[in-house]
Amino acid sequence: MELKRVLLKISGQILGEKENIFSKDIFYSICEEIAKIYKDFGTQIGIVVGGGNILRGSESEKIGIDRVTGDYMGMLATVINALAMQNILEKMGVPVRVLTSIEMNQIAEPYIRRRAIRHLEKKRVVIFAGGIGNPYFSTDTASALRAIEIEADLFLKGTKVDGIFSEDPVENPNAYFYDEIDYDEILKKDLKILDASAVALCKENNLPIIVFNFKKRGNLEKIIKGEKVGTFVRRRE
Repeated sequence: MELKRVLLKISGQILGEKENIFSKDIFYSICEEIAKIYKDFGTQIGIVVGGGNILRGSESEKIGIDRVTGDYMGMLATVINALAMQNILEKMGVPVRVLTSIEMNQIAEPYIRRRAIRHLEKKRVVIFAGGIGNPYFSTDTASALRAIEIEADLFLKGTKVDGIFSEDPVENPNAYFYDEIDYDEILKKDLKILDASAVALCKENNLPIIVFNFKKRGNLEKIIKGEKVGTFVRRRE
C-alpha cells in the first residue's frame, strides 16, 4: 500500500504513566517516531490525540459531573495534549499546526477541511484537537471522520496493546490475537478496541485501519515501510 497521507490516532491513555498525567519520556518517544517518518519518508501526517490521560468524558459521572459537561472537558483535554505534542515536535524541527473543532483562536486554528488539507500539502503535520466538537462522540470516531475528510490512505490507531484481541489481553493473557479482521467481524463480536461508529464510518468509506502498539519503538516506521505490524482491518470478500 502506497502511503502518501495517513491519519494517526494516539490514545491519550498511553501518554501518562502511573499517577503522572504526562510522561515526558512517552511524549518525546512518540514525537521522535513521528518526526522520523516525517523526515525520512515525507509522509503527510494528520494526528488525533486523545485526552484519556487527563480525563475521559465517559467516566465523568463517577465524579459527579454529567456526561455532556464531562465530554466537553474531555475535548479540552485533547487540546492540552495537542499543544504539548505541537511544542515537542517543533523542537524537533517539524512544522505543526493544531486545528480545533471548538474555536479558541488565541492558541489554535479552527478546523476547516480545506485549510487542513492545504497544511498537509505544504508538508506540515496537522494535529486535530477537540474531537468532533460534540458530546457522546469519541476521539476514535473523530479520527475516522478526519481521516475520511482529508482523504487519508490509512487510519492508524496507536494504543498500548499489540492489536485487536478477542478479549482484553491485559485481563486475559490467553486472548486470541487477530492478525487481520473484517469491519463486520469487529461489530458482530463487539470488540472494544475501536468504537462501533468509527468502524462503521471506515467500512462505509472502505478506509483500511491498522491497530498497533505505539509503546513499542519502531512500530510506526515499520508500518510506513510496509512491514506487518498489529492488526489489519479491511473488507474481506
